[in-house]
Amino acid sequence: MEPLLSLQIIEPRQVYQPGDELAYECQIDAVEANEIQAVETSVLWYTEGKGDEDLGVHYFNRRVPSDCENGDLRPMHRFSTFLPNSPLSYAGKIVKVRWCARVRLFLKKGKELYFEQPFTLGAVTTTRDDPS
Repeated sequence: MEPLLSLQIIEPRQVYQPGDELAYECQIDAVEANEIQAVETSVLWYTEGKGDEDLGVHYFNRRVPSDCENGDLRPMHRFSTFLPNSPLSYAGKIVKVRWCARVRLFLKKGKELYFEQPFTLGAVTTTRDDPS
């Protein structure tokens, strides 16, 4: 059985604005505590579409068993960050900018798993990349 990763945004909404606080909780199940090497949580943006794809990390936290009193990284853990002014989410025909919260699990046997929860930052209304 694969380990189960869950990530829940605390107050989910359609659109977040720059400066809003994004709070989320993550939890890991169906794996023994001693099999976990590390857990990373992050808030990031990435592009999709033609050309080079970009990725930017806004928030990052890495936890290892020694960071916990009992060495168990599985219980629910809460994180939060204030969202930046840019880049805003964008869904153009040529390029898209996507935001997500991510939890990534590293197991001692070298296996990695991750789960993402997408969200929208800002309210760019145009869907055209070509202004003509």
